[in-house]
Formats: sequence, C-alpha cells, structure tokens
Amino acid sequence: MTLWPNMKVGRAARLISGVGFPHQYQGKSSGAHPFLKVSDLKSGVSGYRLVTAQNWVGQTDLVSLSARLAPKGAIVFPKVGAAMLKNPRRLLNLSAAMDNNLMAVVPNLGESRFWLYALSTVDLGEIAAGGALPYVNEGQIRDLRIPFPGIEEQRRIADFLDAETSRIDKLVGTLQRERDLLAERRTAGVVAAVSGSTDPDRRKSTLAWLESIPKAWQEVRVGLLARMGSGHTPSRSHPEWWTGCSIPWITTGEVKQVRDDRIEELYETRERISELGLANSAAELHPKGTVFLCRTASAGYSGVMGLDMATSQDFVTWTCGPRLQPHFLLWCLRAMRPDLLGRLAMGSTHKTIYVPDLQMLRIPLPPLEDQEEIVQTIRRQNARLDTLTDKVQRQQALLRERREAVITAAVTGQFDVSTASGRNVTEGVSA
Repeated sequence: MTLWPNMKVGRAARLISGVGFPHQYQGKSSGAHPFLKVSDLKSGVSGYRLVTAQNWVGQTDLVSLSARLAPKGAIVFPKVGAAMLKNPRRLLNLSAAMDNNLMAVVPNLGESRFWLYALSTVDLGEIAAGGALPYVNEGQIRDLRIPFPGIEEQRRIADFLDAETSRIDKLVGTLQRERDLLAERRTAGVVAAVSGSTDPDRRKSTLAWLESIPKAWQEVRVGLLARMGSGHTPSRSHPEWWTGCSIPWITTGEVKQVRDDRIEELYETRERISELGLANSAAELHPKGTVFLCRTASAGYSGVMGLDMATSQDFVTWTCGPRLQPHFLLWCLRAMRPDLLGRLAMGSTHKTIYVPDLQMLRIPLPPLEDQEEIVQTIRRQNARLDTLTDKVQRQQALLRERREAVITAAVTGQFDVSTASGRNVTEGVSA
C-alpha cells in the first residue's frame, strides 16, 4: 500500500465562482455559451460528465453579467445550500458560465478525472459555514488538501475508477428499475382492490380513474357519505392565540409523513394551536378517524387523523358517516391521485385542487363489510411489496457505500489499481 502525498487545491488549480443570473437572462435555448444552474448538475449529466444545460447566453450577456467561463475539464459543484451537502461533482465536457450557487475547480496540473474523484471524497459540510444556508468560499476550497500521485498514476486510477464506478452504477440502476416496478405493482394493486377486481360480474365505470367495477356496487359522491370540512390558520398577530397550544394542527409540513403512502394514520404534528386560537378562527377540531387531503403545495397526499386534530386551510377533510369506512376512502383517494393531479389540479409550478371540484368527488361504494376486507387486502399486499422494496433499497445503499469506499481507497493509494480486481476491492473495503 502506497499512500500518496497531499497537495493544497490552490497550488495546482484555479477557482472560478459563478455570478448572479437575473431572470431576464434565463430561458434561452440558444447562444454562444451555456449558463449553468444547480439543476443542470442532475439533468444535463452523462455518467459524471456535464454535457448540456437548460440556459444559454450570448457573449454580450456574459460581459453584462461579468461572468467568467469555466473551461472544459473543470469540476463544477454547488457551494451553497442543501445541494452542496449532497456532494454532486460534475466534469465539464463544454466550457460554461455558472450562476452564483456554483463554483468550479480548474486543474492546472494532473488529470481532470482524477481531480473529480479526489474532490468527491471531500465532505464540504464539514468545512461549510453553518446557519440556515451553509456555504463555502474560495479560500476554504483553495486550502483543501487532496491526494496527488504522479500524472501517469492519476490516469491509471481514473481509468480504474471509470470502469468500477460504471459497473456499480449499472447495478444500482438495475435495482432502481426493480424498485420502480415494485412501486408500479403497489399502485396497481391498490387500484385493483378498490375497484373490486376479483368480482367477475362487472360493468363499465363512470369514474375517470377506473375502467370497471362490480355491478352490485354504486358510484357515489363523497359528500353524500361524509361531512366535508377544511381548516384555517389563527392570526399570528395575536400572540395570545399561540400560547398554551395543545391541539394537533396538520400543515403541509406533515405531508412528508404520508408521501410514500405507507402511513395511514397521523398522530404527530410539527405545530399545535390553542383552544383560544381555534375559537377565534375558522379552524375546526375534527374527530379522530377524519380523512384529510392536501390540496395546495403538496396536492394529492392524504391520511387519516389518529387523534382529534385541526388543519390549516391547505387541506380538506371528510368525516365519514355510517356507510363509509375512513380507510377505504383513504385508499380511494390514493388510488385516484394521478387523476386528481392530472385532471383537477391547476397551476404550472404549485398545483392546487379547488374545493368545488373536491365537492363533486365520487368513489365506488361496496357494502361496508367489503370495504373493511378491501382495506385489509391492501395492507397485506402492500406489506409484502414494501418488504421487497426495503430489501432492494438496502442493496442500493450498500452499493453506494462500496462506490464511495473504492474511490477513497483508490485515490489515496490504499491498493495498486494496476493489479486490483474492482469486485474484490469493493468487497474487501466494505467488509
């Protein structure tokens, strides 16, 4: 094992920081130069190379913006915010300007591909200035030390890592396709269950999101089966309404709990409101078992209240009557989500489902005992698929850990890439 000497980034490379990218310059699909944003580090990538961009500008624009071009072979990365902490590094296959969230390292010595791998082992979160928006500056990057073997060794390491990371990435991609198929099966299973697919005596459905239902079932407007409600936010200008808060209050922040459709009942909320705030606003205290649906920023996601709760105005609620089981309604809402978002949701950036449309919402209605059996069927089949999905996800995580480990081992000289088997290396590193 030969450990390479370290070198400060600033001794062997120069840095280029991006500049502000005003709205009026954005959205152009042609021009002399691409102008990169953080989103390009994902959407314009082939392997680890950044090969295209969403925005292009002319030479006059670059002068007006005082923007500098990062040349082909530079390594670009975010220098601020959550994107920086995710550690994306991209090797430019074309010269480009950057917005002020990005920075480029331009190697003066060595192999650019080796630089990419060496820099990918650096956790910028460890050196970033803290606060709501963590960031790094040019001085911090110049002072970073990376392993620096001779140029021929850098090329051998880069060739080895190109092959090994490609192999691992293909395995991760194969597993991702498996996850996608499992997700499709899960969604299809829910739709099949709420449409009574096992009953052979069927008729064509009048619902936009179902093809057919059993002949014995009805299709009923939800408002005839459940009392529809909503929520509100007590005024923040009355501090006394926000003291002694004890009532769980569902806001859009809770959507992340139900986004993957695994959790049915919600028990914990980030915020609470007070009895006084409830009394002085249009908020309602809904009983345990009430179904809620987000209709704004995270439109289409739903759950069941596990306790008596209130909601913000971003939600509609249904308190079910004796003919409708709350969890059956929940799974109907989840089954129809693509229709809700595709047909009823309005807005290009933030989707909103308007209350009048939700007032007309209809669902299939089997007998109450069948509703309960359908819910149990969905739970059983989802449990099986979720177990398989979790297994695949763990395999992906292990492969990603091995990828990071083999990169670190190779660039620091922990093994000789000329004789190493990548498969044996990854296995040995993770052991």
